[in-house]
Order: sequence, then structure tokens, then C-alpha cells
Amino acid sequence: MIIQLQPDISQAQKEKLIAQVQGICYKTTEVKTQLGDYIIGIGKNEFDIRKIGQMDGILDIHIVSDEYKLVSKKWKVKPTSVDLGDGVCIKDGEMAIITGPCSIESEEQIRKVVNHCVENGVRMMRGGVFKPRTSPYAFRGMGIEGLKLWHDIASEAGVKIVTEVMQTSQIEEMYPYVDVYQVGARNSQNFNLLDELGKVDKAVMIKRGISGTIEELLQSAEYVFSGGNEKLILCERGIRTYERASRNTLDLNAVPILKAKSHLPVIVDPSHGIGIREFVPQMALAGVMAGADGIIYESHEVPEKAYSDGQQTLDFAQSAKLISWIRQSFAMRKTFDLL
Repeated sequence: MIIQLQPDISQAQKEKLIAQVQGICYKTTEVKTQLGDYIIGIGKNEFDIRKIGQMDGILDIHIVSDEYKLVSKKWKVKPTSVDLGDGVCIKDGEMAIITGPCSIESEEQIRKVVNHCVENGVRMMRGGVFKPRTSPYAFRGMGIEGLKLWHDIASEAGVKIVTEVMQTSQIEEMYPYVDVYQVGARNSQNFNLLDELGKVDKAVMIKRGISGTIEELLQSAEYVFSGGNEKLILCERGIRTYERASRNTLDLNAVPILKAKSHLPVIVDPSHGIGIREFVPQMALAGVMAGADGIIYESHEVPEKAYSDGQQTLDFAQSAKLISWIRQSFAMRKTFDLL
């Protein structure tokens, strides 16, 4: 069960409530976030919800059978909106577009990509300054100094930064310069990292694990929410299957399923999902029509010269076309939603 507490609940009222819940053999956990205070009750005994619901200090109470309770739509029917400030939101009913290189490489590259975003009305830029690479000899990013440089250029242009955090020690140093912490596929079940991201007041986007299930992605989000951070975004980026014709298998089934199971916004990453440049636009548009709240993909002035993932990266001309197509497809989807 999820019990949402009144903001002015007294300590005595809270203790009485917890004792009542524990009296029916439910384990209680207190969760305090940026937006509210909750008591999570875990147990299997049947009980009369009215006996608890009528107690003082309760704003709302819900029975949630899912293992992931706080991110479940059974508790919160209204979709969550993640506000990044300055009029930039990721939410149901709008189409967020996030683009940029796989790796942040240089000041010149940053300026060119930021200009590309501004010219096309894109307010969010992706890029990696700490890069998890399969080979230890591959380029692994510019680090915190690259992030500071990127922040100076992007903030001046009104562009928000989405970048990957790889370990708990990076969270604090990245905090002043990042708008969305990205948890990559390899770290989607790094529970120490997820716990620590629950303590920050910045948005967190969690990518589905390389072989992760939908439920495992939701459980990962539950870690962050239960730690105190409600600013969460889910990302379908493709999973590893026996198919070798593409880098991954972009599971577009996950989009409507996640939207049905959770109140959190859902983003699709077609670049990693298929890993083949010429097919990225088709998969991006498929993601739009599947019901995604946003698309995140890779772009670079000259993909063939990119330090990483050039084979799945669009050049600026291709990217500009895709941005236009995404907006047209979203407008078309909205007309279907009205039927």
C-alpha cells in the first residue's frame, strides 16, 4: 500500500499511523521526496482499507499490488511531468527532442551541436563526458572539465544538458552542470548509484538494461523514487537478443506497456536501438507513433569522424529532417488520440 501524508501531519499522528499499519503485519518504510511524504506498506494480509484511510494525517491511500509501487500507475493516474526549468518539460502530451553526439569531443564540436539545436528549436542536448566503452583503449570522454565547458556554452544558448553518470563519486561534481543525469544500460541495476541519485534534486533518465525486462526497468526507477527523487524518466534503448542484423532490438512494445504500467514519461532511443544510421529515422518515427513522450538520438557534424558510435549517428542535415518529421508525426498522433 501507499499512504500519502498530509504536509502538516504531526509526529504523534505519524507514529500512530505506522503502528496501525504494522499491526496488520505490514512492513513500513517512510519515503520523503521533493513533492511529498509517503509511507510504503509491504505485506500480504487482507485488511479493511477504511480503518487506515480515516486516520488523521492522511492525504490519500492506495492499494498497489505491483512490486514497484511508487512508479506504478495504480497509485498515480495522472502522468508525471519532469520540469527542467526555463519552459523545458518532458511530459505526456508533448514531444521532447534530445539530440547530440555520443561523446563530447571539443569546444568547437560543442558549439556546432548547440547551434544545430538552437537553429532547429531543440532545447535539450545529449552527450557523454564519461564514456563506458567496451575497449579500455577507446576514447572515454573529456571528463568534468569537458562538462563545465559544455555547460557554459549550452546554458548561454538556453539548451539543457543530458549526460551519463557512471559512478556515485561523480554525482556531486556533476551536479552544478547537468540538467538530467542519464543512467546508462550498463548501470541500470547499479543499485548503489540509483540509491544516491534518489538523494539529488535533479532529473534522472534510466535506460533499460542491455538484457533487462520491463519490470526490472521499473524496479530501477523505484530505487530512485524511494530514495527521495520523483523527477524520473524511463528510456527504451533496445535490448540484446539473438538477432545480429542490428546492434540491438528496439523493443517498441515497451512504450505502450510502460505507459500503461507507470505514470513516468517514456523516451525512445533509436540510435542505440538499431545502431544503423540509415534506419534511425524510421525507428524514431515508429517510437513517436508507439506513444513515446520524447526521442533521444545521436547527431554530429561529420559522423564518420565521430570519436564513438559514428555508424549510428546522423549528420546535421539528416538530423534537421528528422526533427521536422518527428514534429509532423507527433501532430498526426495527436489527431489519432482524439478519435
